[in-house]
Amino acid sequence: MTLWAEQVSWNRGGALVVDGVTLRPRPGETVGLLGPNGSGKSSLLRVLHGLVRPTAGFVSLDGADLSTVGRRHIARSIASVTQHADTEVDITVWDIASLGRIPHRSGLGGTTRSDDAAVTRALEHVGLLGEADRLWHTLSGGERQRAQIARALAQEPRQLLLDEPTNHLDIRHQLELLDLVCALPITTVIAIHDLNLAAMYCDTVVVLQAGRVVAAGTPHDVLTAELIADVYDVVAQVTRDVGGGSPVVTFFRRTSDG
Repeated sequence: MTLWAEQVSWNRGGALVVDGVTLRPRPGETVGLLGPNGSGKSSLLRVLHGLVRPTAGFVSLDGADLSTVGRRHIARSIASVTQHADTEVDITVWDIASLGRIPHRSGLGGTTRSDDAAVTRALEHVGLLGEADRLWHTLSGGERQRAQIARALAQEPRQLLLDEPTNHLDIRHQLELLDLVCALPITTVIAIHDLNLAAMYCDTVVVLQAGRVVAAGTPHDVLTAELIADVYDVVAQVTRDVGGGSPVVTFFRRTSDG
């Protein structure tokens, strides 16, 4: 299954926030979207999910223009987790994860054994099965994030879009989450700030600046001190991890004399 963006641009409120982006992930690949705040990462994910229509170019799902594909089919194929998921209704962790099964139900049908099994697996994956009866307002920020990811996994998508999924998570849960996501036999696109996590877990990274792609390729090829200085305006050193061979980025404080 393929979810591709072909020269997509999106103008929001008179501002061009996605500018001529082409993205063609390979099936099963983990793609990291990198770039500073305001570079267009979240906006590109919205375009990929069909939440907004591009002002130019198109997104295709299995070769069909996404704008022509029914929302039910999209919901069965693509799941997403946004940065600021919240609800005013104080529902349980189980109920949150169960929302991922809605696209698979018939109009009047209730939950099935397969629905319950999918929710159970999803909660097990994120380590929340033992917290299934807890209410939303009792959860920490990290637990809420994991509950939302369980909802996406219960959806059993073939494409997963994640917007800063490691926000609010401690180091252990960041690593556990990315271990889980990258082991899934699906295509995943992750907007992520942490360059070292991107280097460890992403097969391909795409660097955005002002809505445009300025670099794309393997973390080894893309993450250089020169690129980081150009895009992020910070001083960094990039070395290679002896164990896994992925780049390791070390940042330096600017001195008072520049």
